[in-house]
Amino acid sequence: MPNSTPRRLDDQLCFAFYSVSKKFNHFYQDALKPFHLTYPQYITLLALWETSPMTVRELGSHLNLDSGTLTPLLKRLEKQGWISRKRSDQDERQVNVALTDYALQKRDEVYARVNSCVDLISFDNMDYQQFLGSIHHVMDELDTISDKNLIHES
Repeated sequence: MPNSTPRRLDDQLCFAFYSVSKKFNHFYQDALKPFHLTYPQYITLLALWETSPMTVRELGSHLNLDSGTLTPLLKRLEKQGWISRKRSDQDERQVNVALTDYALQKRDEVYARVNSCVDLISFDNMDYQQFLGSIHHVMDELDTISDKNLIHES
């Protein structure tokens, strides 16, 4: 029989993730303000700085964003001059997303601004890597539970 002892709100792992996510969103909102970027726009640029061009589908899969969220975000990035979108010559159903020269020129400035803000969080490199590893472990466990439909079997 599963444990039915209630956990206090502050002892809930889900609430801790929710709370830290909200705090990070505000943190990044302030860090990215000089570039007029939102956090979802920033992670989109991060993905493209790693691999560009990408199709909208590849980008959405990489970022865990659906097309309903990604398409307006990409339109705003294009309007601001960060990216270009072009239909594929091989398959016009596919849209390729590429960085502009502006985005390539601004990359190091954006990285420097965000990294200097992240440095304000008192992590040494070992703490940072351990924490990131723990988060990835939780994500993997949640994927396993979801893939096996374990939550519905209890």
